[in-house]
Amino acid sequence: MGNRPSLSSDESLWTDRQGLATFTKLAFAGVSLKDHWDRLVAYISDDARGAGLGMDLSAISQLMGDQPTGLAIQRDSLCYQRLYRSRTATGKNKLRLLAIAAAMDIGGNTPVEFLLDGSDVELITLYVVPGVPLPDKIPDHDIAMVVAPDDARCRDALGEMKDLLENWPRPVLNLPQNILDLDRHKLCRKLGGLPGLEIPLTEVVTRDWLMRLSHRPSLLVERLGDGRFPLIIRPIGSHAGLGLRKLETAEEIHAYLAERPEPDFFISRYIDYSSADGLFRKYRILLIDGRAYACHMAIADQWKIWYLNADMLGNPANRGEEAAFMALFDEEFATRHAPALRLLADRLGLDYCTVDCAETKAGELLIFEADNTAIVHDMDPVDTFPYKAPQMRKVFGAFVQMLYRRAGRQLASAA
Repeated sequence: MGNRPSLSSDESLWTDRQGLATFTKLAFAGVSLKDHWDRLVAYISDDARGAGLGMDLSAISQLMGDQPTGLAIQRDSLCYQRLYRSRTATGKNKLRLLAIAAAMDIGGNTPVEFLLDGSDVELITLYVVPGVPLPDKIPDHDIAMVVAPDDARCRDALGEMKDLLENWPRPVLNLPQNILDLDRHKLCRKLGGLPGLEIPLTEVVTRDWLMRLSHRPSLLVERLGDGRFPLIIRPIGSHAGLGLRKLETAEEIHAYLAERPEPDFFISRYIDYSSADGLFRKYRILLIDGRAYACHMAIADQWKIWYLNADMLGNPANRGEEAAFMALFDEEFATRHAPALRLLADRLGLDYCTVDCAETKAGELLIFEADNTAIVHDMDPVDTFPYKAPQMRKVFGAFVQMLYRRAGRQLASAA
């Protein structure tokens, strides 16, 4: 890492950018980003100021579906500048957050801009690029937060962040060593055995091993202690259900591998978490400074569910159930699982993260995954989801209050 950077009040250290949230909200609202792209390209330059425009162009390019170009622009921009201020705060800034990020696609780092929208918190982001010296000076700040994900592409960056943040002079949220425990095969071992929680063992296996399993099903128990068919399989590094499949028998492995080119996979046993009515309910909760908050609830007639493929937009009854879930979360879900949620937060050791979960037929909390970088937003149309914006403002306020509390600062009024 070299010498530790010093903290400085010099406001010339960073470059301004509009930020990911600005353009994501435009895209979510159906606004074409082409005009914004053309306008920014006209002012681009090979210097620190141009790097701020470049980071915005990188976000726009990825939102328009061209990730390779977006990442190439990001790499060029980080050659000129590693420190950026995002336009999140309103009025006079009262607290400054330093986000410590990895050079990733727009779905990689924790999108804290959404959480800070409308607050009086100023966001400065420092990008850590492995093997590249850090700036000599970093803007002074009230609190820091690691926003890089547990992803193979940024393990080296997380290692450098860990070295950087040892004995850091300001409070630090989401320490990198705890983020490194979020991968599926590590998370199940970290949470396994906690009362009130159910999480199946997950193992990393190769294509060759899966081929052997297809001929010798007994190998499953040898490799996966609680392993049995049906088996859940997914390629390592996949997202949004890509390649996720339930294999009923070993005979289905051949057909699955014929469709998937990846070399390595996660496997775990399938747990039927359907409710009495035959529907599946999957919850996303937030843990903020150890307290649980409702984020969303997805309802579908299939086990492979995430919010975008659930029948929420077109089903008023499902939305009504989600609204009730949010309104009664503290009294019902959070109370029902209070001991398990406390143990979960303590064991994860993260100040902010999301948890995707369900309830087993025995009433335990079934953990699918924990993630420090999932997007939490208030962009859903208010005419269809009138209950979401108030809940998200509650979440945003809790996040800002945590920043003030952990920084040892007094928040004059709720954000």
